[in-house]
Amino acid sequence: MKIRLEVTYKTPKKTEAFFRSEEMTIGQALLITEDLEKTGRAKSITFIDAYDTTWKRKDLQKYLDDLETEPHEITVYFDGGYEIKERKAGLGCVIYYTQSGKAMRLRLNALVDELDTNNEAEYAALHLAIQELDFMGVHHIPVRFVGDSQVVINQLNEEWPTMEEALNDWADRIDDKLKQMGITPSFEVISRKDNGEADRLASQALKGVKVTSRAELE
Repeated sequence: MKIRLEVTYKTPKKTEAFFRSEEMTIGQALLITEDLEKTGRAKSITFIDAYDTTWKRKDLQKYLDDLETEPHEITVYFDGGYEIKERKAGLGCVIYYTQSGKAMRLRLNALVDELDTNNEAEYAALHLAIQELDFMGVHHIPVRFVGDSQVVINQLNEEWPTMEEALNDWADRIDDKLKQMGITPSFEVISRKDNGEADRLASQALKGVKVTSRAELE
């Protein structure tokens, strides 16, 4: 989560000025606040996040303390596969994250039969990953989402138009869920080869092989 500071500064001669900072990490904001308070000239300091929510200093400190034991530094890989004849979709996602000082990996897949296209399967795989993040308690932090679907990534980055109603519905559903969770997303396209782990999970789901695993990485 990024924070900006709004500071009312008062000189020894009672002249006041208002300053607004660029966005910075919570740690940087708290450090600057401590330094400003030492001068005795900061009349007021306000902490504001990317959603224009105002935070108290003690709540930001608690957030930082809690972050050490909660999942953070998260990267999500997702992929979807679709079988036209059977009208079934395999969804796969891999979530890399740090928790309590440990590097972790969660692998998950699912088989669904209410979709009509491969692009829908890709969106559904991303949605599956976001639901899992919600279950993990991931809120109010940035998350990196990586996939090989140019359609999904470019549409969510608003670089391509969303012409199909079904895909537009998926994009809206994902956007609403991310906002609800307070997640600041970044979306990145990679090659199918580099997305092999999520691709294998999607293929396994289509073959009826269910995978759910969590492991600490070396």
